[in-house]
Amino acid sequence: MSLIGRVCNVGVWDETIPGIEFDEFGVSNYAKLYKNLTEAYPRGEKGLEVWNDIVKQIKLNSNGKYNCVVGVSGGTDSCYLLHLAKELGLNPLAVHLDNGWNSEIAVSNIEKMTKKLDIDLITHVVDYEEIKDLLKSYMKAGMPWIDLPTDIAIKSILYRVADKYKIKYLLRGNDFRTEGSQPNEWTYGDGRQLLDIHRKYGTVKLKTFPNYTLGNLIYYGIIKKIKSVYPFYYIEYNKSKAQEFLKLNYSWEYYGGHHHENLFTKFAISYWMYKKYGIDKRKITFSALILNNEMSREEAIAQLAIPPYYENEISAMLEYVAKKLDLSIIELNNIFNNENKSYNDYKSYDYLLQYFTKLATPFLRLIFIHKPQSLFQNEIRSKN
Repeated sequence: MSLIGRVCNVGVWDETIPGIEFDEFGVSNYAKLYKNLTEAYPRGEKGLEVWNDIVKQIKLNSNGKYNCVVGVSGGTDSCYLLHLAKELGLNPLAVHLDNGWNSEIAVSNIEKMTKKLDIDLITHVVDYEEIKDLLKSYMKAGMPWIDLPTDIAIKSILYRVADKYKIKYLLRGNDFRTEGSQPNEWTYGDGRQLLDIHRKYGTVKLKTFPNYTLGNLIYYGIIKKIKSVYPFYYIEYNKSKAQEFLKLNYSWEYYGGHHHENLFTKFAISYWMYKKYGIDKRKITFSALILNNEMSREEAIAQLAIPPYYENEISAMLEYVAKKLDLSIIELNNIFNNENKSYNDYKSYDYLLQYFTKLATPFLRLIFIHKPQSLFQNEIRSKN
């Protein structure tokens, strides 16, 4: 999607980004958000010092066999994180959530990495009838981010496994420097929202789906003291170099695009959000890569002029998605043409998120090691 309206002078955030504002120099508040995050989580000597302290704590909190959980998808970040964990002398337990939409490449990458590194792997297979009903519910609800049920299930399973094996740390591969910070309007969702949407549009009873509610957050974060850690916040990490390293050392394969290792996620990002809502998530990712010196602004602008999908693959992708969801093409098209909605149209914990923004940092640290990106975003946007 070509850039629309005013564009940030230092990235490619444009007027399609919710809540965007520009200063007198043409710099957007999203660029300032990125700057705030880099100041909160510096790399270099300061970052390495913080990270080394975290590694020491992880090693001190071992259950005798494992001292951390690493969620793996077969993508770049999680696979490189497995390598990093072993390189640092940690004893990770790899956990993968199978929602029925894995690409063959993703499954192969996970197998290659865990076998060569001699890392135990737990794969949790979600009941497909339940996840299918949830994915369809999010589509019928008119939500832009329809893969939220998968995100929630992943988080829930990581904490459940950590609790079961008495592991206190989860290593996550998220990195705002290479992914950016997505607007809440595009991707916000939580366990309360999931139940509300399913209550309105679902038809299958959720018997085993691993939801993640406010109660889970308090239980795992405060009572069980399990913490999520984001290593790439602190250490030098370059995604393209990581991919080359993984290819060379683990015969790892690339899957064609950001989060395309999962076929439903690929559909959600490259087609559903792009065609139905005019949302091009690449604007966020590319802007981060520009500021992280991994991409030129000119290259980003050129790529954004091209759709995030291949036109000759659309028919096959839609047929595949319809079949997997037990829909006809006509039914899929009808759902696609329904009214667009937002997370504000359904119950959620968002009101608490707004309240947490105003809370003292010490309270938040009872739950989080890292202040959530959404809180940084709320702060920077509330000033404009």
